[in-house]
Amino acid sequence: MRCKIFTMGIVSFVVSFLAITVVWSEDRLTLFVGAASKPPVEEIVKLFQKETGVKVGVTFGGSGYVLSQMILAKKGDIYFPGSSDYMERAKREGFVYPDTEKIVVYLVPAINVQRGNPKNIKGLDDLCRPGVRVAIANPENVCVGEYAVEIIEKSLTPSDIKKFKKNIVNYMVSCEKTMMAVALKSVDAVIGWRVFEHWNPDLVETIPLKTDELVRVGYIPIAISQFTQNRELAQKFIDFVLSEEGSSVFKKYKYFTLPEEAFNWIGQIIPVGGEYQLPKGWVKK
Repeated sequence: MRCKIFTMGIVSFVVSFLAITVVWSEDRLTLFVGAASKPPVEEIVKLFQKETGVKVGVTFGGSGYVLSQMILAKKGDIYFPGSSDYMERAKREGFVYPDTEKIVVYLVPAINVQRGNPKNIKGLDDLCRPGVRVAIANPENVCVGEYAVEIIEKSLTPSDIKKFKKNIVNYMVSCEKTMMAVALKSVDAVIGWRVFEHWNPDLVETIPLKTDELVRVGYIPIAISQFTQNRELAQKFIDFVLSEEGSSVFKKYKYFTLPEEAFNWIGQIIPVGGEYQLPKGWVKK
């Protein structure tokens, strides 16, 4: 009889342990997120955790870098890059479920300078002036770096491109570090996103590009990773990001929630999203 009770106790313990393990694994999400949305996503994750009790682990970085991390780790529930370019690659290579992709917000490229604009930078031509220190994000792995190269290749002459490249003092590894290069005064200007000003309004100012210099409006997509072990919970997080509560956080940082808002700010309608093929000659230092 004692042996039977002992055996039942062991079984009960194992069942309880497994139940705890299952609950833990079901109530946890892992996100790989491009840093173009870092400030609002950090807030949204806190709200989601508070409302659901689900633990959320987030890896921020350049969209290409975090995609590589997700693939190497063979884990992750959500891929949330900073532009359509990287989502297209993730879909083409089978690392996300295409039918789960949603557009979250829209972004417009711009020049960002130190608050007060001490170098009096008014446009792309000024970034080619001797002595102006410039940075762009690494175009091989960071969304806003690709947009910067696309704009430079379209708008500057070959002679001015050489002058621009001569002024580049660094290639940054994420959108956040691109913004910080201006905020910390390590450069005079970057080609970044218009919203960088709203991440750090005391230190960063946005200079709009001319309408004929802009190639396309970017957008931030989100999709469920093929590595997820809990697709239902991953979808719950996406629904939360797209909810009125999640959208309000993006609005607080002045992201555009509709393409028409971006067109109104630019002053004309231009293409949205898409994928850019980086030309040769643009590599990180």
